[in-house]
Amino acid sequence: MKKTYTVFAAAALALSLTACSSEEPAPAEENEPEVLTIVATANPHGEILEFAAPILLEEYNVKLDIVITDNYYIPNKSVNDGDADANYFQHVPFFDGEKAENGYAIVNVGGVHIEPFGIYSKEYTDPKDVPDGAEVIISNSVADNGRILAILDSAGLVKLPDGADVLAITIQDIDTPENNPKGLKFTEVNPDLLTTFFENGEGDLVAINGNYAIQAGLNPVSDSLILEVADASNPYVNIVACREGEENDPKIHALIDVLQGDAVRNFILEKWSDGSVIPAE
Repeated sequence: MKKTYTVFAAAALALSLTACSSEEPAPAEENEPEVLTIVATANPHGEILEFAAPILLEEYNVKLDIVITDNYYIPNKSVNDGDADANYFQHVPFFDGEKAENGYAIVNVGGVHIEPFGIYSKEYTDPKDVPDGAEVIISNSVADNGRILAILDSAGLVKLPDGADVLAITIQDIDTPENNPKGLKFTEVNPDLLTTFFENGEGDLVAINGNYAIQAGLNPVSDSLILEVADASNPYVNIVACREGEENDPKIHALIDVLQGDAVRNFILEKWSDGSVIPAE
């Protein structure tokens, strides 16, 4: 039922180490700015951080050092290993899965936004036309399985088992004629390759994470065949994470205050007025 493609990163991520201060940042006229190194994916996370950076500097005398990566498996390791102070790229189920699998000593310090997840197709314009045995290309992150299956269920392409926990269910849990009546075949690839597979016309359906879709110039709202129904209480809220024991660092508090503040919220609502990025509650 499942094929897996594995791609190894060829280059290492070089990050500058920054010591976390335990004292409240002093006004800009008294001290040099303190630096907070944060790892993020480009869009929308990097854009949001770029908007927040001057506010953080002016109000808290904290300078953001933003390191961009397109690899989901770098940011948590970087924070855990002390190569970065924080990261901003992931939703809560992915965070929980990474902690459980790798034993990372990292903590969720606050939600910022939600990206509705889309299923895309170059072949079909109506989910009803998707044939039996169609290939669905999905992320190899197990944390995305339930989310994708819930979207497919909403379109009548699969049927979730009764009482299924969407945050825990996997594609193996629907491997029955009752739950997968169309016999959909799932192919897993690294999430950063999903848009490439879509652009190359691979598969009948491609489930693409919101940040990668936006980065590739896709509009999840208008370009997807099936779009997740998401509101501000969605469990897949994208969060900021830092090392355990650093969650009370003033620089981390300052970052969260700005990212959850009205200015960033209004920026998100204006920049992505189509609803492809939604501020968290």
